[in-house]
Amino acid sequence: MHEHRPYKYFDLVMAGFVTVLLCSSLIGVSKVSEFPEIHLGFLTIGPFSFGSAVLFFPFSYIFGDILTEVYGYARARRVVWAGFGALFFATFMSWGVLAMPAAPGWPHQAAYETVFGSTWRIVLASLTAFWAGEFVNSFVLAKMKIWTEGKLLWARTIGSTIAGEAVDSLIFYPVAFLGVWDTALVQKVLISNFFLKVGWEALMTPITYAAVSFLKRAEHEDYYDRDTNFSPFRLDDE
Repeated sequence: MHEHRPYKYFDLVMAGFVTVLLCSSLIGVSKVSEFPEIHLGFLTIGPFSFGSAVLFFPFSYIFGDILTEVYGYARARRVVWAGFGALFFATFMSWGVLAMPAAPGWPHQAAYETVFGSTWRIVLASLTAFWAGEFVNSFVLAKMKIWTEGKLLWARTIGSTIAGEAVDSLIFYPVAFLGVWDTALVQKVLISNFFLKVGWEALMTPITYAAVSFLKRAEHEDYYDRDTNFSPFRLDDE
């Protein structure tokens, strides 16, 4: 059971998590970009397609890793639910604003619908994929911390991201776009986004190490989830 005591930076980390989640889920989620073909001697990279938000969404997993590593699964679980609630409200607000009749002469309704209009499939895919992926990420990291006795942080953050992002990608892209995009494009974007997200997490490892080290010293906390109830449907600290 968690000791009930105040933390200096927990609220800031939670705010960062929710901010990244909302921005990456609302900005660029439907846009597909393409990485150009680059020749590096005997090595050729690209071209490949990827979702435009892919470079930013992995930050939510980094925040999730930091929360679980420092404060434990139970507190990370509460933050995931906070993010889920924020994403749900943002989706509802987008629907409500778009549903309001535009004033006569206001010329931007079509632009708003293009940017903020999401089909029920994208909404369902976003909420479900986020919820499942974040909980898998947190669960795997918490379990790996016990198995490794707190060592090999890089293996825990990357390993948990591989599991979480795999679940996220396998849910989001088929549910949101299969039948809307060509099947081949869905597959290409799913695979390229998965590897980009995991690669981005790996590149961010030094920053994750620095943040975790700072927070453990500042908060005097390094939680091990040995007796934690891992049900995602709880909001207490057990």
